[in-house]
Amino acid sequence: MQIASVKAIVTGGASGLGAATARAFREGGAEVTIFDRDTERGGTLAAEIGATCVGVDVTDEASVAAGIAAARAAMGGLNALVNCAGIAIGEKTLGRDGPHDLARYRKVIDVNLVGTFNCIRLAAADMAGNELVDGERGAIVNTASIAAFDGQKGQAAYAASKAAVAGMTLPIARDLAQNGIRINTIAPGLFLTPMLLGLPEEAQVQLAADVTFPKRLGDPAEYARLARFMVECGYLNGETVRLDGALRMR
Repeated sequence: MQIASVKAIVTGGASGLGAATARAFREGGAEVTIFDRDTERGGTLAAEIGATCVGVDVTDEASVAAGIAAARAAMGGLNALVNCAGIAIGEKTLGRDGPHDLARYRKVIDVNLVGTFNCIRLAAADMAGNELVDGERGAIVNTASIAAFDGQKGQAAYAASKAAVAGMTLPIARDLAQNGIRINTIAPGLFLTPMLLGLPEEAQVQLAADVTFPKRLGDPAEYARLARFMVECGYLNGETVRLDGALRMR
């Protein structure tokens, strides 16, 4: 699949890794629809890069279905999905104030895992009606995290949600093979997203020092380049790829 023929939805596309992906895909000639609850920021980016923004709650079936219909109408089709929507919290299983809040745990799982799967299943159902092009009908890219493999203290909810995203990649690839749809997952390390940019410079330097090489935080544009490669490379399927400068968290 060549990037110029891509008609992609990018969830969480108003900021961070999603915004970098939306920008990179448009620069390559793809049509892009941004899904985000922050329609103000998403709309501003969409106007800047020549994309479309739709207000979508990825955990809500009706919201995602309506968003996909709007995206197909705006782009004249749909053959790619990049799932970047997600949240993170820091809370220990048993902390100073007692056990981990169950509602907060459920919310992380609901957004990061259920929301990702909700978008996958509904987008795949839409892509399955596409004509075969170079033997395929669509491509999906998910976002996990290196926390899926070496989560730190306070990351029980986040690590569980991202481990599940990585874990469902291969079975979904097998499920969708008959439909001509590929799926891969990126597991990013420490990237210069709004969350890390909000930290003091000294903290950012310390985090970068933990990366094996290169000793810096990741550029969201690097995530976007890998997402583009996953969409374009027709033989890449069912894989989870770490993008982390060989960082292994302790």
